[in-house]
Amino acid sequence: MDDQNNKSFTSAPSSGSRGAIRAGIVGGAGYTGGEMLRILINHPNVEIAFVHSNSNAGNYLYHVHADLFGDTDLMFAADLRTDVDVLFLCVGHGDAKKFLEANQVPDSVKIIDLSQDFRLSQNRIFGSKTFVYGLPELNRDTIKEAQNIANPGCFATCLQLGLLPLAAKGLLTNEVNITGTTGSTGAGQSLSATSHFSWRNDNLSVYKAFDHQHLNEISQSLKQLQSNDVGQLNFIPYRGDFTRGIIASIYTDSELTEEEALELYTNYYSNHPFTHVTTRNIDLKQVVNTNKCFIQVKKHGGKLLIISITDNLLKGASGQAVQNMNLMFGLPETSGLKLKAAAF
Repeated sequence: MDDQNNKSFTSAPSSGSRGAIRAGIVGGAGYTGGEMLRILINHPNVEIAFVHSNSNAGNYLYHVHADLFGDTDLMFAADLRTDVDVLFLCVGHGDAKKFLEANQVPDSVKIIDLSQDFRLSQNRIFGSKTFVYGLPELNRDTIKEAQNIANPGCFATCLQLGLLPLAAKGLLTNEVNITGTTGSTGAGQSLSATSHFSWRNDNLSVYKAFDHQHLNEISQSLKQLQSNDVGQLNFIPYRGDFTRGIIASIYTDSELTEEEALELYTNYYSNHPFTHVTTRNIDLKQVVNTNKCFIQVKKHGGKLLIISITDNLLKGASGQAVQNMNLMFGLPETSGLKLKAAAF
């Protein structure tokens, strides 16, 4: 996460191609900032106007994100600028609010915030700015008209996509049991005892059992679709010994047959380009490095089992943020996001 306290925005003449969306990135040195850069550098409709960092100001982007060597000669900048159409806040939780308190961002600039600061309904309004929850599979039409977006969390995205079709039909009435495992990049770049290689490698551990912070936004979205009471969500998150991706297994009592469940999920996501439903076994390498979510639906006796897999840094963060930008600016939803999976 980059420090950005007490900075003022400055204007600068545009040097971009006519018609390009001018994007600014705050927090460009972190994991989500790096993924944002990798997408936007190759986006056909975007010019990166600046990438802000105090600690890296004056350094080439590829000094921090070494894989960008040969792709760009952009440098990190200390100044923040107003001559942008969209501003991505790739900062830590709590820091987006601090940033907006310290910096006057014109209301004409669209903001896409990747922190959790504005995701819950009680936090959506900040001064003159109102944030829309940016899950396209839930709020696509609202996102198209939005000025500011609160990008969903990584676990929240994966789990919601596994549950939305049931909520849309009012079928989440029983307890829902969830186990999810995320890669180490989900913890961010800051070092901690559980992020060191020697601890994480060949290891597995539970954290925040039953009270993960993403449960609040998940419940909020499910209640948006289901008018009757939503069953208890029992969520056990795991730290995985891999770098990126989320795999979640979800099961609940259901009277649906497997065929009915498959039809329900397929119909719900039929008009959403990144979420795909199958009865075949799925694995993380199918979605890592992409903006896709794969969902597997199976019936086991009276239990409906849903497996949901995503890349935590793309569909769970930067890829979804660009998907939201595309919607906000009237572009095809998939622009710049036709990415190749790791596969091997």
